[in-house]
Amino acid sequence: MASFKKTNSKIFMRAGPEITPDNIYWKKYTAPVLVKEFGPIDYIDFSPVEPHYFAVTCSVRVQIYNPITKLVTKNFSRFKEAAYGGSFRRDGKLLCAGGEESVIRLFDVSTKSLLRLFSGHKAAVHRTFFTANNLHIASFSDDKTVVLWDIGTEKQIISFNEHTDYIRGGAVSPMSSDIVLSGGYDKLINMYDTRTNKKIFTVNHEAPVESVLFLPSGGIFLSAGGTDVKVWDALAGGKLLAKLSQHHKTVTCLKITSNGHRILSGSLDRHIKIYDSGTYKTVHTLDYPNSVLSMGISANDETIAAGMVDGLISVQRKEEDIKDTKVQRKKMSYKNAGENIYVSSVDTVVQEEVKETMSKHDTWLRKFQYSKALDSVMLPYVINKTPHVTVALLQELNKRQGLRQALAGRDGKSLANIIKFLIRYIGNVRFGRVLLHVANVLMDVYEDNLDGLAAEPRNMFNLLANKLQEEEDLIVSLAQLQGTLQIILSGAEAQHITTARDNQTLEPSSAAQKNLIFSIA
Repeated sequence: MASFKKTNSKIFMRAGPEITPDNIYWKKYTAPVLVKEFGPIDYIDFSPVEPHYFAVTCSVRVQIYNPITKLVTKNFSRFKEAAYGGSFRRDGKLLCAGGEESVIRLFDVSTKSLLRLFSGHKAAVHRTFFTANNLHIASFSDDKTVVLWDIGTEKQIISFNEHTDYIRGGAVSPMSSDIVLSGGYDKLINMYDTRTNKKIFTVNHEAPVESVLFLPSGGIFLSAGGTDVKVWDALAGGKLLAKLSQHHKTVTCLKITSNGHRILSGSLDRHIKIYDSGTYKTVHTLDYPNSVLSMGISANDETIAAGMVDGLISVQRKEEDIKDTKVQRKKMSYKNAGENIYVSSVDTVVQEEVKETMSKHDTWLRKFQYSKALDSVMLPYVINKTPHVTVALLQELNKRQGLRQALAGRDGKSLANIIKFLIRYIGNVRFGRVLLHVANVLMDVYEDNLDGLAAEPRNMFNLLANKLQEEEDLIVSLAQLQGTLQIILSGAEAQHITTARDNQTLEPSSAAQKNLIFSIA
């Protein structure tokens, strides 16, 4: 005897999220390890050299963490007031940091000794970076100035005063040691050339700028402010290339990863968005327990760290691929006799029978009690949580030619529930085709007995008629919109074809022929 075939409800289920290579890649990170610090995390920077230790600037110190153990390995506490923007040099040997004291400090990472102290700013210095040649430091301050310092002489080389408000974002070109970028709360982003001592151009972000960042090529830079991340072409004089509006709160930090192929943006909305630097589309999202102020990621993408407003640091490391290793069997020897018994084959394998559970509606279907099967899927918890099961049963009843039998002979609440379900889901794209047929069968069954029904079912039939009229009007409107778009597209194609034909058949006019000039060399 053949086994009973269950109702297939999966065909009406909502499609799950598309699994992309980026989703697989970014989900390889382990569960985050949370480290508690004192005060908001201002800045996180990873060392460019292995093992990629990362510096966390928080409160009155800069601490260097081991990404594997998540423990502090070095502590720079030469600050009397808050420290800001601690960043590594390209070789990972030096670290510079600003602070509320208006000075820039330069440390030796290995010995923790203070090597230089650059004084000259009149307000807090929030960002400091080494230039591409490792000989200078660029500082960005609340005194509205950008200053370039010489590490060897500990003196100021040049100062730019082009902003009218605090400067909170800064960057240096990865390709040229002479190009500096600054973003301020005056909504402006300025690019400078230290060779000419002048500003190259200015672009308007239209919101207070929190962070700016160069892509590895140096020809494109990003700016973050408000809820937007904007992409600019530096080689085209600051042309806007793209606007990324994926956050719903202020964007606070920017980073690049995967050799410049991915862009990361952190925000107060507790998310880090990851974009493709080629298409500028969102490829993945990381969630955090609190607003993100800063973040960093190692050069090999093994470790990602995010700092939050409550002093928490979330550290995640990528899981290593564990290779399957075959267990080596010991050689046959009298010394190893009896230790392990290897059975190469067995006489008979008896598989365990797994008893399959059957849902209530399938149980009633098996007994050909179609009305009870329909009642079992019209319960509130089924309709609200799994409407695809109800639609699948209606389709199965239609295949069995039992739909009319299941709908007939109803009155009062049971009939009203069926009509309510139709009104609620008949406009759904997944269910529309099946439910429209059910509505037609339902009206055929009760069209001669409407006057004999209770008041509630009659009112529900009127509501169903109104819903169907709304759907019809919507279809007509969409058809009109489709026709309008086709006319516009056809006109554009016709114009393009006509222009091409005219260019091919274009001949000199009589006036042009009279003014022909021949050059004989």
